[in-house]
Amino acid sequence: MNEIRILLSAEGVVEFVKLATECDFDIDVHCKRLHVDGKSILGMMSIDLNHILTVRYYGHSLKFEELLARYAVA
Repeated sequence: MNEIRILLSAEGVVEFVKLATECDFDIDVHCKRLHVDGKSILGMMSIDLNHILTVRYYGHSLKFEELLARYAVA
């Protein structure tokens, strides 16, 4: 399992879900008490994007990890 903290914009959510659906592994996104499937556009749009998100993913994809690196927070 890999874990990274990111901050997304509304436009970033669309790109995130697009790349997540291309992955053949599970992607979970956590924000406070809310946990959603990272491949679900409705789930991702229901998250409060003003908060830092924790992404847990269970595989590797170079394109997806590059996207995560762009939105990563310290």
